[in-house]
Amino acid sequence: MKIGVLALQGDFAEHISMLKKIGVDTAEVRLPKHLDGLNGLIIPGGESTTIGKLAVAYDLMEPLKRFGKDHAIWGTCAGAIFLSKDISRSDQPLLALMDIKVQRNAFGRQVDSFETDLDIDELMKATGTEHPYHAVFIRAPIIESVHGNAKILSALDDGRIVAAQEGHLLATSFHPELTSDTRFHEYFVSLAS
Repeated sequence: MKIGVLALQGDFAEHISMLKKIGVDTAEVRLPKHLDGLNGLIIPGGESTTIGKLAVAYDLMEPLKRFGKDHAIWGTCAGAIFLSKDISRSDQPLLALMDIKVQRNAFGRQVDSFETDLDIDELMKATGTEHPYHAVFIRAPIIESVHGNAKILSALDDGRIVAAQEGHLLATSFHPELTSDTRFHEYFVSLAS
């Protein structure tokens, strides 16, 4: 099992650290050839416009789209935006792999960042645990809607969607790499298996 982390911008080092913590071989992905031999890919949080522009500059867009057809990809925060089919603006490069609509910076500015506990049934079933998942939101997007085969994994008490899955594709508005809880990384590895 080898999981790559898109290392163009953002908090890729934290994802690599979490994967190593659960004993998974990792690779930093910056060029198309770095996708070879990977079972899955994490697209980290950061700045979604910058990630998209760098992916275009490094000729990664088409290779990433091809990779996502057959392999697991997980986008956290900015990565969820980059994975989505719709963000209500046309000037940002998107992989358009996941049938979700995302609203950028939906919770406000950096000072509006927050943490909360989420009940995520799929995650608790997959990992055999019963306690909630403590999620960290930093200038986070929300998943406005899911379509087609995409399903909601978690929403806040007010109904705003913060985690979704479509087959082997996963999107979270929050940052599991900034906690000590490895369950989301374990869940993603199970999707990549």
